[in-house]
Amino acid sequence: MDHVSAVLDVDYSPTGKEFVSASFDKSIRIFPIDKSRSRCMAWLIKREVYHTKRMQHVICVKWTSDSKYIMCGSDEMNIRLWKANASEKLGVLTSREKAAKDYNQKLKEKFQHHPHIKRIARHRHLPKSIYSQIQEQRIMKEARRRKEMNRIKHSKPGSVPVVSEKKKHIVAVVK
Repeated sequence: MDHVSAVLDVDYSPTGKEFVSASFDKSIRIFPIDKSRSRCMAWLIKREVYHTKRMQHVICVKWTSDSKYIMCGSDEMNIRLWKANASEKLGVLTSREKAAKDYNQKLKEKFQHHPHIKRIARHRHLPKSIYSQIQEQRIMKEARRRKEMNRIKHSKPGSVPVVSEKKKHIVAVVK
């Protein structure tokens, strides 16, 4: 649901709990398997949007077998290597660093419903082009929803079926 252009490639993580997608909108997103959005409010599933100014349309994406890195190839003939968990420190952690990391994680979990903490957790920097396309799509989606609600409201009860958002995107089921 979060990409604003066509998704060109998808790869599953070796753990099987997430997948990464490469898009024509010049970004890469990591999704949990059981969610339809890449950005979740759960602190343990905090995922990023990967992009750079020079990166063009991302053609392919691959998760490394140790589940620590994501590789991508784009139109400008570059291969980029991203950390799968952007805030994770590389290298060996001392016991003091491990304790500090665990303590900070517990604080985040404890205060996750506080409005200021929630705002910080939700924030993702996006390029202006993607941000403006998201705004435009939001307006169009709201107009479609309003039209559908009016159609249901002004027709005979039961004549217009109500279809959930998830089922609208399913084209066909192959057995």
